[in-house]
Amino acid sequence: MNVVRAIGAAERRRWAVIREVASVMFGSLILVFRARSWPRTVRGQIGKQIMFTGYDALGLVTLIALLTGVSVVAQAQLWLTRFGQSDMLGPLLIAVIVREAGPLLVNFLVIGRSGTAIVTELATMRVHGQVHVMDAQGLDPMIFLVMPRVAGVAISILCLTIFFVWISLASGFVAGYFLETGAHDPAAFIQSVLKPIRIIDIINLLAKTLLPGMLTAVICCMEGLKISGIATEVPQAATRAVVRSISGLLLISALVSILTYV
Repeated sequence: MNVVRAIGAAERRRWAVIREVASVMFGSLILVFRARSWPRTVRGQIGKQIMFTGYDALGLVTLIALLTGVSVVAQAQLWLTRFGQSDMLGPLLIAVIVREAGPLLVNFLVIGRSGTAIVTELATMRVHGQVHVMDAQGLDPMIFLVMPRVAGVAISILCLTIFFVWISLASGFVAGYFLETGAHDPAAFIQSVLKPIRIIDIINLLAKTLLPGMLTAVICCMEGLKISGIATEVPQAATRAVVRSISGLLLISALVSILTYV
């Protein structure tokens, strides 16, 4: 019976965390669509979050996209051309780069780079009493701390994923061109990639970028704000946030793929 009680208690805690995350996500969405009520400082926070999560990560995303393009796109061109299946290049690249690799790699990058930074920043504010001061002044942390980061991270992941897809496809074409393993006509290559794209692929891309982005930001904000005010809890909160964000990312990615393509 002790084992059963322990399992039941663990499940109750897990579902309580899921309900809390869902409620914060829903509340953030409501605030996002009430832009007219945002104070000027909130708009500045969203801009700063986009600059840090999106713009400052362009260099690393470019490097990963170049390597992905050379290793995946160029090899796909080589093998499909060798076996006389060059007409399958577009559908294969859409399935690998657009549907799966792009959103996953960008989300992993943002979780490791920006997610830990959000946890550390908010946890440090909690330790130094800044969150308590905001409460005392009547400033809602949900509006001034959580919502700007949720919106900024989600927008950044969407833009970075689109950027990643185009860079990886372009670098793969260039690598195939110089290695003489793929198409030599850029227009034909672009047409072969764009032709298989369907509305469901766009929906898939939006779902796999915006939803995990919001979830990552919510989890990181919650973990940062939930510490009791002791500095030694900051690394533990960051670790929990990363683990839960990655778990949520993989779960959402699998569910979206099943709902859109199965």
